[in-house]
Amino acid sequence: MRKVALFVSSFILLLVSLARAQQVDIAAGGGTLLSSSPNSNVVNLQQPAEKSGTYINISGDVVGAKRHLGLELETAFRYHKGSYPSNGETYRPILTDLNVLFQPAIAQKLIPTLAGKVGIDLMGGIGIASNRFYGLTANSCSNPVTGCVNYTSSNHFMEDLGVGVHYYVWHRFPNLFVRPEIRYYHIQNNQEFHSGNVFRASVSIGLTLHH
Repeated sequence: MRKVALFVSSFILLLVSLARAQQVDIAAGGGTLLSSSPNSNVVNLQQPAEKSGTYINISGDVVGAKRHLGLELETAFRYHKGSYPSNGETYRPILTDLNVLFQPAIAQKLIPTLAGKVGIDLMGGIGIASNRFYGLTANSCSNPVTGCVNYTSSNHFMEDLGVGVHYYVWHRFPNLFVRPEIRYYHIQNNQEFHSGNVFRASVSIGLTLHH
């Protein structure tokens, strides 16, 4: 509960920072997860690897007056449910994180002609990994408060690191950018899967709303 409260308070801080931001970006994209696989030589049943599948990601960030330091909020979820082995269930991971965002002016210093067109995003923070498992039959819909819920959730605190390169691709739309990136998640007590060390590679298309 304390970790959840910390995440919520960090989200409020992001909203407060929005009012004072010099740059606001929103982006959406797609990618996939990468993780180690269980040893195929082991006879006993092992948890599956948390990898593959198409993941949709949505993010927003705010950067302060000097455009170097800010905050980013992002969520990524598996578009199609995966098949969990041995029990007939399907599952959908949802990865939500709040990060400190640093945008060093490396590219501008190395190649001055790229100033204003390309930048590097370095991210690190905390979040929640929610694994939703869907049974073979829907749960009861008799509860007037919760309604129909046909899944169970297993939530895990996580830390994450990321790096991305954003590039403003088209001079006719100078606020439109493309950002390939890779994220590393350390998901604590991720017992539903083989490993708590997960990578996500993705490409996003974004828009700078305010300079």
